[in-house]
Amino acid sequence: VVGSSPSRLTRPFAAGLPVAGRFPTEFVVYANRLAHRLSSSPMTDGLPTPPDGPRSRPVSREDRERLLGQKGLVAWLTGLSGSGKTGVARGAERILHGGGRLTRSLDGDEFREGLSRGLGFSLEDRRENIRRLAETARILADSGLMVIVSAISPTLAIRELARSIIGNGDFIEVFVSCPLAVCEARDPKGLYRKARAGEIPGFTGIDSPYEAPLSPDLVIRTDVVGKGEASRLLADLLQARGVPLEHRG
Repeated sequence: VVGSSPSRLTRPFAAGLPVAGRFPTEFVVYANRLAHRLSSSPMTDGLPTPPDGPRSRPVSREDRERLLGQKGLVAWLTGLSGSGKTGVARGAERILHGGGRLTRSLDGDEFREGLSRGLGFSLEDRRENIRRLAETARILADSGLMVIVSAISPTLAIRELARSIIGNGDFIEVFVSCPLAVCEARDPKGLYRKARAGEIPGFTGIDSPYEAPLSPDLVIRTDVVGKGEASRLLADLLQARGVPLEHRG
């Protein structure tokens, strides 16, 4: 039917319709209008596409951010296992949500139970896990959400990969700093014990190095400040970065 002249569409072209030789007048009028629109529309794979290109979106990121009254961003929390990244992230998320902000936290360990199931702890698998995390965070930030990612992401190169995917303008690097001895003493998931026993090869801090950020946007010393204060520090930073100028008091 696409490309046919309007006059040809006045004849029946589909079997099984309850009409005898002719379509109802209303349908013919609609079909003629549709044929005219299709014949004058740019085509991709046989389907009409918007004049401004096949990848254009009816609602822009700016539209979503304007609706929410906030700017999409990604706070990337990096640090050793047991440093308190997840607790700080969830505390900050509660604070921001209580203040009327739309947020979403993503945890690296939980990601490994879903989208990254099957990945190990080799450098290649870690890189792939971070790539998946970053791509997910980017989509959420593009929707106008304040995203908080908690992931060890042990090397400078891996974190730069995340930054390149998310975009420098949206990426906020947060170093959740805590001495290895304190993290190992906490060991909330028993991972250090397993690593010391050789059950988790390549575990960061034990037999795999951790490269601290060179110039993070925020450093939170969880061996010095409590979880509540640490979460407030993060929430205050995201509130300052994530609220457009026109919405600030």
